[in-house]
Amino acid sequence: MKLIRFGEAGREEPGVLLPDGRMMDASGEFSDFDEGFFGSGGLESLAEWVADGCPGATEVDPMSRLGPPIDRPSKLVCVGKNYLEHAKELGEGIPSEPTLFMKATSAWSGPYDDVITPRGSTKLDYEVELAVVIGQTASYVDEADALSYIAGFSSFCDYSERAFQKEMGGQWMKGKSADTFAPMGPWLVTADEVADPQGLRLWCKVNDEYRQNSWTGDMMFSVRQIISYISRFMTLLPGDVIATGTPSGVAMGMNPPKYLQCGDFVECGVEGLGKIRQRVVAPH
Repeated sequence: MKLIRFGEAGREEPGVLLPDGRMMDASGEFSDFDEGFFGSGGLESLAEWVADGCPGATEVDPMSRLGPPIDRPSKLVCVGKNYLEHAKELGEGIPSEPTLFMKATSAWSGPYDDVITPRGSTKLDYEVELAVVIGQTASYVDEADALSYIAGFSSFCDYSERAFQKEMGGQWMKGKSADTFAPMGPWLVTADEVADPQGLRLWCKVNDEYRQNSWTGDMMFSVRQIISYISRFMTLLPGDVIATGTPSGVAMGMNPPKYLQCGDFVECGVEGLGKIRQRVVAPH
């Protein structure tokens, strides 16, 4: 099952993408795909509604804007340096356990929305990632059970302003949290449709040039390990998002670096989960 949200930014309505390509409005049955939805059996109810033929639903205009496929989460937890070659290209050592940081959820953005260059930005970078959406409250989760806590998966791009992140001191999140720096989508694919989260190709292109091309089997810490590890330090709530790390090929790792410029087009995708596209624009 593929969950979508459509409409104006900040006023999206929930829907589903059917196997025949039609998008159906689910707002008559469900208020939104948020913490309450995932935490109260909403996915199961949605699956029953779809199996019944989406009674009462109208078809969504295919030209409608798509927003992020779930409502803004309570937490957006990221894993840094989780692919060996990416860790090497950064030249900062190989982590012995997952490196965690947070992105502000105000960076939440739709799959085709513009990326707005923050004021003072000089080193804008991209990172394609597999995003995991938590389906139930998770605290001190055993690795063996970790996948059962997943509602679904999506394509994600962790945009970063490297000068803010690396050259200004303090926490990474100041370079990770500008508005529009967390696009996800175009839909959420439920966990039952992803046989192995460690067997997915992921890629990123800038102006049609492949920059990143890898697969999730290259993660140093698997999705199971990541969920278990994070849940030791914080309770993950339904609808929370984990960005699981990026492979090599980021702009900062190139010699010389090839940072994004206004007018560039970025495309990111994860096998079976769809692709997202952003245009880089100047600050408003």
